[in-house]
Amino acid sequence: MRALIVIDYTVDFVADEGKLTCGKPGQAIEGRIASLMDEFSSEDYVVIANDIHEEGDTFHPETVLFPPHNIRGTHGRDLFGQVAEMARVADHVIDKTRYSAFAGTDLDLRLRERSIQEVHLVGVCTDICVLHTAVDAYNLGYKIVVHADAVASFNAAGHDWALTHFKQSIGADVVGE
Repeated sequence: MRALIVIDYTVDFVADEGKLTCGKPGQAIEGRIASLMDEFSSEDYVVIANDIHEEGDTFHPETVLFPPHNIRGTHGRDLFGQVAEMARVADHVIDKTRYSAFAGTDLDLRLRERSIQEVHLVGVCTDICVLHTAVDAYNLGYKIVVHADAVASFNAAGHDWALTHFKQSIGADVVGE
């Protein structure tokens, strides 16, 4: 059994009007993520991991790095496009308060309960939340597969660097290039 982890594919990160959007690169991977969700839903474990922030939280470290985004109870936290339609196939939905889907969540526990040893990563941003999730997965001993045709960033250089880093530094399989 494998797990597909869909990371931060929300309105704020993908839509043109999003608060911290990848814009067109993020929108271009919509169909591929939905297709992978469909593929994984029949036999594997599908996880949606979404960033969540509180309005006016001045103590969160991202406050000084990025504009407010993915605020609890706002439209910005809604899943975007076809991924929202495919949310029904998710086995688990995680609210995460840090870049990594493993940090402060029950993701590792749920994967180990199901004897899952291989995680497939898709979503945004390649060089931030996907990267940190991949590094944590590596440190926890998971086999990592990153779908290059299903990750995107608002930083093209960071996106390219992360894809190389996945392969060269944490031994991930990068597919769909």
